[in-house]
Amino acid sequence: MIKTIILSMCFAVCLFSLNVHAQDVRQYSEGPVTEVAYIQVEYGHFEEYIDWLNSTWKPTMEATKKAGLIIDYKVFSLTPKSPDQPNIILWITYKNMAALDKGVEQEEVAKKVIGSTEFQNKARVARSEYRKVLGTELIREIILK
Repeated sequence: MIKTIILSMCFAVCLFSLNVHAQDVRQYSEGPVTEVAYIQVEYGHFEEYIDWLNSTWKPTMEATKKAGLIIDYKVFSLTPKSPDQPNIILWITYKNMAALDKGVEQEEVAKKVIGSTEFQNKARVARSEYRKVLGTELIREIILK
């Protein structure tokens, strides 16, 4: 009789621990990661910046996408609520955080599309006269189960 009680108690404890373990499983998975750049383009230079996006940034993103280094990219226009807010957002989506470690590969794609690193740096300086990067952030999609 005592053996039966002990065996029943052991069985109950095992069932309880299985239930607790089942509840300890995450109810989501980590999805793609998006790099968001907040850009402020000076008044009167919006079309000039859009021209650069179309002529240089977009072809670079297309080549990066074709190389499998990014999933997607987007450009958003905003109406700022105050002078210190962005009026453009650049959105680049990567498969996961590990994909962000492909900087060398991304630089090689950029060199093929745009030109040497020195050329790219000179162009960045020229663009800084009419646009300002207010900041960047990474956001990760959470996929609910």
